[in-house]
Amino acid sequence: MRATTLLAWPVGVALVAVTLPLTAQQPASVSIDQWQVPYDNARPRDPSVAPDGSIFFVGQRANGNYVARFDPETEMFTRFALPDGTLPHTNAVADDGIVWVAGNGNGTIVRLDPETRETRVIPVMLDGDPDTDPHTMVFDGRGGLWFTAQQTHFVGHLNLETEEVRTVRTSPAGTRSGPYGIVVDEATGRPWFVLFHTNRIGTIDPITMELETFDLPNADSRPRRIARTDDGMIWYVDYSRGYLGMLDPVTGEVAEWQSPAGANARGYGMTLDDAGRIWYVETGVQPNRMVAFDTAREAFVYGEDIPGEGRNGVRHMVFDPERRVVWYGSDINFIGAVWVPPAM
Repeated sequence: MRATTLLAWPVGVALVAVTLPLTAQQPASVSIDQWQVPYDNARPRDPSVAPDGSIFFVGQRANGNYVARFDPETEMFTRFALPDGTLPHTNAVADDGIVWVAGNGNGTIVRLDPETRETRVIPVMLDGDPDTDPHTMVFDGRGGLWFTAQQTHFVGHLNLETEEVRTVRTSPAGTRSGPYGIVVDEATGRPWFVLFHTNRIGTIDPITMELETFDLPNADSRPRRIARTDDGMIWYVDYSRGYLGMLDPVTGEVAEWQSPAGANARGYGMTLDDAGRIWYVETGVQPNRMVAFDTAREAFVYGEDIPGEGRNGVRHMVFDPERRVVWYGSDINFIGAVWVPPAM
């Protein structure tokens, strides 16, 4: 399906459809493209950018259970089946092109070679229990992969060469913390993650595997996704209260900005571009709304509805700096691209 591109106009002004080249490198303004996924509506989500610029994403629901590749140049999709019961939640593509998949349904991480289509399944256990749920993952820049497990309340690390898995509980057994979104400080290999069932943000020492947490000042805060700027600040979307927040991990101080949609914004999918702008989606409004916040100016600089009827449900996003694109998956069976300019 050929995508339609929508220019960013002020709120209340009609959108105008135009065609932009997919190879545009320096867009003059924000625009959005979407492509309908040609498979059953299996909740395509969590795109990841491969070294060649192609996009990998997963189909989470049982009627999908796949990894797919989308080529933005040819607009072609390729589907890779996963072992039964995987129910993938996310994926990450390594520099060598290998795709690592979080097996949310069966407590595994799957290694997929797109060239041969071969898969290898790595069991993930907490205290010897295989009933786990790998959720969101990110490379550590040191030959490893950090991942969260929301319902079994731990953060894990996978050594990609030895396939050794180390795990850390994020709350005592029998209590809920819900580790969710995760990023890495590549200079140190240290992960930062939100504890969605609480008002806390956590981090782990990659050497000692010791957990440290930071309390957010409002007990009702429920941080869901996370980003880290070059100055070391930790940014998060507060899903329950409709705020964008910033944690200074040195002082423990927190600053907050009300989301444009207000208390019911339900900020969810989130990423950081190379100009220091936070992009996230307000999922509490329909259609979902894409917004951008300039961390240097401490101001929202963009807001526009995401095209499509029904509950868009944008849950995770990633920025491709080579092509200046924020990629997302939508619950209504689309893969989307937000073309972002160097300055706004």
